[in-house]
Formats: sequence, C-alpha cells, structure tokens
Amino acid sequence: MGALVLAAGDEFTPPTAESFDLPAIFGWVTKPMLLAVLSVVIIVAFFLMTTRKMSVVPGKGQFLVESIYDFGRNNIAREQIGAADFLRFVPLVLSLFTFILVNNLFGLVPILQFPTMSHIGFPLALSVLVVYPVYHYAGIRKHGLGRYLKNQLFPPGAPKWVYVLLTPIEFFTKFVMNPITLAIRVFAAMFAGHLLIMLFGISAEYLLLHGEGVLKAISALSFAGAVAITFIEALIMVIQAFIFALLSANYIGAALAEEH
Repeated sequence: MGALVLAAGDEFTPPTAESFDLPAIFGWVTKPMLLAVLSVVIIVAFFLMTTRKMSVVPGKGQFLVESIYDFGRNNIAREQIGAADFLRFVPLVLSLFTFILVNNLFGLVPILQFPTMSHIGFPLALSVLVVYPVYHYAGIRKHGLGRYLKNQLFPPGAPKWVYVLLTPIEFFTKFVMNPITLAIRVFAAMFAGHLLIMLFGISAEYLLLHGEGVLKAISALSFAGAVAITFIEALIMVIQAFIFALLSANYIGAALAEEH
C-alpha cells in the first residue's frame, strides 16, 4: 500500500470557484476585461482583412468570412426571425455569435487560457443590456405597447380563467427569466468545462511530482483526461456561441410574431 500513497507533507489543493477570481492587472482592469477588448480587435481585424479584396472567385480568407456570414444570416437570423424582418438583425446576430465564440476559444489559447464567458458578468451584460432591450423594443415598435404586451402575456386559445395562472408565469418567463437563462447557459458551460480542465491538469502535475509508485503512472491518465476534455470543450465552445445567437434571434422572432 505504501507505493500508492503521496509523499509525506504534500497536500493536493483542487481548483475552486475562487480560481476564476483573477487579480487586477492594473487598477481595476482584469484579464477577462482585456480579453473582451482583444476579442473585438481580433474580430474587426479579421473581417476587415478578409474583405479588403473581394473577388468573384473567393480565396481562403474570403470563403471563410462568407461562410460565417452566410451561417449567421441564413441559418440563424433568417430561420428564427423570418424572411420579412430578419435582415436588419443580421449584424447583431453575427456580432453575438463571433464575439462569444472568440471569447470562449480564448480558453484554449496558450498563455491566455481563460474563457471570458466563464465570468457571469459578461454573458449577463450581453443578455440583459443588448438582447433583452432589442427584442422588446422590436416587438413594441412593430405592434405597439398594448398589443405587444397582450401577445406576450395572454397567449390566444386559452380559457379566460387560465390567464389568472398563465399570465404571471408568462410575465416571469419572458421579462425576467429569458435574459437570465440565456446568460447562464453559456456561463455554466464555460465555467464547468474550464474547471474540469484545470482539475485534470493540476491533478496530473501533482501526481507526477508528488506521487509515488503507481500514482506517477496514473498521472498520465489524468493528463489524457485533460486532453480529452479540452477537445470536448472546444466543441462545446462553438455550440454555446451558436445557441446564444440562436436563442437571441428566436426571442426577436417571437417578439415580432403576430401571435404566440
């Protein structure tokens, strides 16, 4: 049994939620804030560079940017909002998708290695300060305040007595929970995924440096687990960016719809 224990005096400290509380780099500016700004610079530079010299036969850069635009335009905005109203919301949908995607992928970039969306404040700001007012404003502008509230709070077809229970639920769902759950989805996925990668990575290092006998060999399994989770997390990062943009477009489409 002695070969399976850790060296005396060494203690393993697993990562916790506090591991995401990064100290300020200077003043009140933190690493996630800088990453958010960096993501905007990267996205703007990417679109400017790939669209400088547009041609009928696209090169690799133009093909990539056209594919991203087509995906945001047709597969998200058009599908969720509808052919009549989707076009003016394409810039918003595309911006949300690319911004969240780049900030998620930062978690895989050496040195940076931190997904900005693992801090709840960032997805919550996008949801509450951007998506939430946009889809309510779009609905009120199209239908008028009274008709919009009627569409949102009084779904047609239900008996009148049901509205006593249904209307408060609809209000709570559409005016309170929708923006919160939209933010929590991407936050929870990025937080949990990065925490798992940290756990397996730190465990592998700890077992290799402080374990004895078989535990040193087990460290290789922990490292392999970190690599496997990293590949899975890369897929989840893309999916979560897609889901955020998709649901945002869905909320806009629901607000613009005649009946719900």
